[in-house]
Amino acid sequence: MKFSVVIPVYNVKEYLERCVTSVLNQPCEDYEMILVDDGSTDGSGAFCDRLALRSPKIRVIHQKNGGLGAARNTGIEHALGDYLVFIDSDDYIDASMLPDLAAKIDETHADIITFGFRTDNNGNTSAIFIDPLPENRIFTLADTPTLLLALPNAWNRIYTRKLFLETGIRYPGRVWYEDIRTTTKLFAKAQSVVCIQKPYYYYVVRENSITRNSNVDRNHEIVDAFDDLLGWYRENGLYETYRDELCRLAIDHLFLAASVRVLMADPKHPLLREFYQYMQQHFPQFQSNRYVSQLPRTKKLAFDLLCKKRYRIVRALFLVKNRL
Repeated sequence: MKFSVVIPVYNVKEYLERCVTSVLNQPCEDYEMILVDDGSTDGSGAFCDRLALRSPKIRVIHQKNGGLGAARNTGIEHALGDYLVFIDSDDYIDASMLPDLAAKIDETHADIITFGFRTDNNGNTSAIFIDPLPENRIFTLADTPTLLLALPNAWNRIYTRKLFLETGIRYPGRVWYEDIRTTTKLFAKAQSVVCIQKPYYYYVVRENSITRNSNVDRNHEIVDAFDDLLGWYRENGLYETYRDELCRLAIDHLFLAASVRVLMADPKHPLLREFYQYMQQHFPQFQSNRYVSQLPRTKKLAFDLLCKKRYRIVRALFLVKNRL
């Protein structure tokens, strides 16, 4: 079997049918679909069972709530396919995704195949995100270190199941930023990576996503995520090799993205100073990192202002940007 499509399910009854249907509509037969009901309380678990009656390709696993990472891990352990496809249950995929990926697998047999995605913001799917990675060759982190700068989402790439089984890498449960802790390690262990510069995945923007969550204090978990990631790279003797790339990754996700999320809610929150101090401690020369010059103009301006602790100006900048 070529694909195991793993879909963690937790209280997403209104979105789940569209997600499942987008898989069932694939003109590709060589897959199974695993719905992992992670202790849903809104009837999603029973709905999974009803959806499974539509096709013998669907298997349902019910478990106690353990978080997104734990649900993905359950899917990994029960999967039978050669490749793992992770889809969040409120999202959906393009009709050509699995057949196109199957053709690329037959051509390259790569450990990881990465691709682009669209955002679905109240039906607007015009925004496309594709990582700037080489398209016409097989590569690895060793020869293409900028792979570490790719968005670490679990769902805009597929992986050989053996990559998880042989490395022991798994998703952490009950945390935010589980993808940063996992995808970036898989990049280091993959023997071959391929990029298809087409958007196959539709990411649905929801009010309760991490980027819009009002629980400001939970943004501290980005520090925990980077402690885990940097520790793993040190333990595996890779930290010095990829110090610049890890620094830029921290700039993107900890210093910029997490800081902006926090200051949009409270420009005096102590986490802002903690993020700055974290960068100073782990990457003392982060302001002169060689990748900073590649930041888009708005992010570069925000970076310079955050370094100067001009939090209210950054907040005003993003308020204007969001209105536009």
